[in-house]
Amino acid sequence: MSPVTPASVQKLQTALHAKAKESPSFRFYALYDKVYRKDVLTYAYDCCQANGGAAGVDGQRFEDIEAYGVERWLDELAQELKSRTYQPLPVRWVYIPTPDGKQRPLGLPAIRDRTAEMAAVLVLEPIVETDLQPEQYAYRPDRSALDAVSRVHKLIYAGHQEIVDADLSSYFDSIPHSELLKSVARRVVDGDMLHVIKMWLEAPVEETDERGNKHRNTRNRDEDRGTRKDLRSARCSVIYTCFGSCLGGRNWGTRSA
Repeated sequence: MSPVTPASVQKLQTALHAKAKESPSFRFYALYDKVYRKDVLTYAYDCCQANGGAAGVDGQRFEDIEAYGVERWLDELAQELKSRTYQPLPVRWVYIPTPDGKQRPLGLPAIRDRTAEMAAVLVLEPIVETDLQPEQYAYRPDRSALDAVSRVHKLIYAGHQEIVDADLSSYFDSIPHSELLKSVARRVVDGDMLHVIKMWLEAPVEETDERGNKHRNTRNRDEDRGTRKDLRSARCSVIYTCFGSCLGGRNWGTRSA
């Protein structure tokens, strides 16, 4: 069950959404300090805990954090973010089986990084949501693939006769960081916020081979493109939504169905 949004966080999101909707060209310049607000970080942690998930490279589990003391743990994370000493850990890279018998990679960030990322989502999502087209369903709150399918069914019943089904090859591997950050900067000029997003994009990944040896690579940073492939990631949802808002301006979607 998803945790209930605290009234103070809801008030913040409502204000950000209202400002973004009222002023489509406004660029937000003071957002980073909202990320380490105690109520925002606490709610972000609750969301991450509700999602569950295995530990990252540091091996820290939610049970460990509970034993250590959640409030103490969050205070330490908030201080790192506030003092600008926060550095994301490498992403743990694992492979999970797919229905066709193959395997696909999945990135598992440390819980501290998931929490910080989710806090950023809570702040940025109300802003970028105002720029998205109604035909866009991916990485949006209260929307799913089933909603998109339902919309297609309605269009078919309304008389549309053609459906275009397309997929982008190696999409996650090919997204250019510079272009993506430019897309975010269409709405956000807070340097600290942009910097932390860039750090998440460039975080190295760590794999364990069959012999138990760990290997790290910095391909994303070295090539200035690509992100880890984990759809649950708060990082994915906020960054790809920002990127999608730029594409959405071209009126792609069911209008051409």
